[in-house]
Amino acid sequence: MIVRISLIALLMLWATTDVFAQNNLQRFENCQFIETDWCDGDSFRVKNADGKQFTLRLYGVDCLESHVHDDTDARRLRGQRRYFGISGFGGSARASINAAKQMGSDARDFVIAELKEPFTVITAFADARGDGRFKRYYGFITTNKGHDLAEQLVRMGHARAFGVNRSTIDGRSRDEHRESLKDLEFQAATGGLGIWKATDWAALPEERRAEREEAADLNLAKGMPLPLDPDQKISLNSAPRDVMMQLPGIGESIANRIIEGRPFKSIDSVIEINGIGTKKMAQIRPYLTLGEFDSSP
Repeated sequence: MIVRISLIALLMLWATTDVFAQNNLQRFENCQFIETDWCDGDSFRVKNADGKQFTLRLYGVDCLESHVHDDTDARRLRGQRRYFGISGFGGSARASINAAKQMGSDARDFVIAELKEPFTVITAFADARGDGRFKRYYGFITTNKGHDLAEQLVRMGHARAFGVNRSTIDGRSRDEHRESLKDLEFQAATGGLGIWKATDWAALPEERRAEREEAADLNLAKGMPLPLDPDQKISLNSAPRDVMMQLPGIGESIANRIIEGRPFKSIDSVIEINGIGTKKMAQIRPYLTLGEFDSSP
């Protein structure tokens, strides 16, 4: 009986250890929010109990851009407005843009309020740098009240369920995590919460169609060989999303799937990613190097 109990305990310990090893996740208790002039609802500065600061990017959610610095930010805000069906809100493009930026600020204010008390960060320090201005790491946050911050943002209508997902520390798979956020988004949309209060439901299908067509046109245009230096390579395991999107035919969704699939042990294994077939693989392979999976702060 003693041997059996010990064996069960050993198996439980092995299972727990395996989950942590497989996920490569680290837990940081008693973290603090560090306010900056650039933070938004899904990306902000935090400090752990040892005083170390780093920038965290939440898994699985996308808040409206509250700061637009370049063409990439502007295109992303346009895509976000189309997704929520708010491009005509206020009667003009300028009014819609200003309203969207304010909604992005509302998400930031919501996060600041949620993170007034010490919170828990769970991260594998996977590189989430989107634009090269600063280094970010993907992660999860559990608030002082025990809520998942990403889920709260979607539940209250401050964000869409979109972006890079991964398996969670409580054993949910990447797909389960993605679908649970989608369910919360559906609830927020039908309840008219947050951004969804401004949605023009009659116009939403056309707005999303326009975004899909524009994305398809961009991908088609990127099907031409890239004007890269022959010696310039893109790291499959560490390049940020916007750099991955420089590859022929790689849009934001496929770039996110590539990031989700890291680490890759070989360049050819990227063909297993949904949306990358033999033809697209042949187009992008000359530009790829395996690189190392960045998992350290």
